[in-house]
Amino acid sequence: MQSTELDGKVALVTGAANGIGAAVSRRLASQGASVVAADVDDEAGEAVAAEVGGLYVHLDVRDLAQNEAAVAAAVDRFGGLDLVHLNAGVSSGHGLGADFDEAAYRRAMGINLDGVVYGVHAALPALQQRGGGTIIATASMAGLTPVALDPIYAANKAAVVALVRSLAEAYRADGILVNALCPSFAHTNIITGIKAFLDEVHFPILDVSEVVDAFVAILDGGGTGEAWFVVPGRESQPFGFRNVPGPRSTEPH
Repeated sequence: MQSTELDGKVALVTGAANGIGAAVSRRLASQGASVVAADVDDEAGEAVAAEVGGLYVHLDVRDLAQNEAAVAAAVDRFGGLDLVHLNAGVSSGHGLGADFDEAAYRRAMGINLDGVVYGVHAALPALQQRGGGTIIATASMAGLTPVALDPIYAANKAAVVALVRSLAEAYRADGILVNALCPSFAHTNIITGIKAFLDEVHFPILDVSEVVDAFVAILDGGGTGEAWFVVPGRESQPFGFRNVPGPRSTEPH
């Protein structure tokens, strides 16, 4: 589905109340899509939906029934579903040593991984009913490279990358494209706890608009099973998996 052909398309965006999700919602609406903005932050989510002329639904992505209800709301209000951006995510902020926190671990797994699994499961029938569609999951560069600051988050995101690559093959015949958006640290709430450290070590932080541009590039690319890296100073493109079967199985240039 080309980004220039969104008129009449219906998009569901999770984690839409702020950051990447809010910015993607705005971009999709500006290009003609009807947007269902889903989040647990009702006040901010409703504001985004009102801004883009869309629909807000309360959605805790850790709950399968709520994911199914969000999809049903999109179909009921707009007549179908064409694009799903499974974007909700949180950091864990803990390691596996003395600082391990089981509740934080379960929360991160529930939102970052279960939220994608449940979101895909809920959306598939509606996408199939349309004869195809697009699923883009927000993973992270943490799913492609080591992140000692938050190994639990890295594990969640690596799982999302692997899931996307496998789902792409499973649903290619249905015309459903499944890809991952893998940004480095961006100016969103998720880096609040480590922002001071990133500034201290002069780590470059992405503007959210750069991540949205990469999201649109995924739509324009028309590929499937790809994990698009988004890092400062480089043009975004699918990550190259050396000597591993699947899309872009060589190193990026």
